[in-house]
Amino acid sequence: MTPPRAAVVGSCNVDVVVSVERLPGRGETVLGGDPVRRPGGKGANQALAARRWGSPTHLIASVGEDADGSWLLSNLSAHGVEVGFCQRSTRPTGVAYITVEDEGENLIVVAPGANNDVRVPPDLDVDLVLCQLEIAVEPVLELLEREIPVVLNASPAGRASLDLLGRCSVVVVNEHEASTLDLAILEHCVVTRGRRGAALFHSGREVASVPAPPVQAVDTVGAGDVFCAAYALEWARGVDPVDALRRAVYAGAYATTQPGAQGALPTREEVVSWIDADS
Repeated sequence: MTPPRAAVVGSCNVDVVVSVERLPGRGETVLGGDPVRRPGGKGANQALAARRWGSPTHLIASVGEDADGSWLLSNLSAHGVEVGFCQRSTRPTGVAYITVEDEGENLIVVAPGANNDVRVPPDLDVDLVLCQLEIAVEPVLELLEREIPVVLNASPAGRASLDLLGRCSVVVVNEHEASTLDLAILEHCVVTRGRRGAALFHSGREVASVPAPPVQAVDTVGAGDVFCAAYALEWARGVDPVDALRRAVYAGAYATTQPGAQGALPTREEVVSWIDADS
């Protein structure tokens, strides 16, 4: 089957990462290692993951007219992501400040900058669009008006209305985000559960769950983005939902084995072979 043509509408950031022995508590200061700058942003991460999964992929994003913006677009293009629809903004390129503890868990603060200026091109012709909420909701609403299938990673939580969420073909959230939503209004919702895998819900009813395979997690940043890309593309292929869920869970687990949001991006073939070996 021909891989679906995908577009990812979302954020493109510089990740500034600091490793610590443990995450700080409220009001607490801890000392960390040297800061490391890496390409990131949920949109860029998901676009790279989708391209690595085997689909022709456009990224629709906005970066600054600065060196960081040029660096991010160059990195994406070098890995096969189409960046012709990306815009340049007079605002600075977005930055995510990430603290990662030894066990791989993290805390993240995002300064959106140019991400606030994302615009959807009028001539977009794809099989599905994968979106997140590190950008404004207006581009998502515009895509829904065009009746393009939208898979929405509703993160950060609380930025979209229940009406908007209910109009998306698929909604993907983590457990914290799911706790803030009425899943009964969502016909097709996937809830990620970290090391416990993920579950599939239809109109608020859990219909399937898949455990995560054991891995030595190094960095969980970006694992959810790899999961989203894998699930969206398997769904677009018409793969059985439980198989799609399993492949996405394994893809997300694989992503935790290397540092950085874009450090470990599996191919579809690698994940299918891993699952077959575990069966």
